[in-house]
Amino acid sequence: MPLRWYGPADPNNATYRHFNRVVNFCLHAGGFAAVNSGLWFVQEMRHPWNHLDLWSEAWLGVLIIHLLIVIRLRPGKDADADES
Repeated sequence: MPLRWYGPADPNNATYRHFNRVVNFCLHAGGFAAVNSGLWFVQEMRHPWNHLDLWSEAWLGVLIIHLLIVIRLRPGKDADADES
């Protein structure tokens, strides 16, 4: 089921901002998976790139930090009640 936002796009709404951060994280994770799998495939087909493991680990570290930020900034359970 695709992710959807029902209602007006209000950047002042805490739930909407969290939803925006989650979607951005999903795009970041998808880009990470696509680029890294492509780079590792090309490396296996041609001569090795000595720093590809470091590149992948660094990007994974940034991805984990991004995930922690998304989790840390999620709204509380009563965020919708406060906004209404």
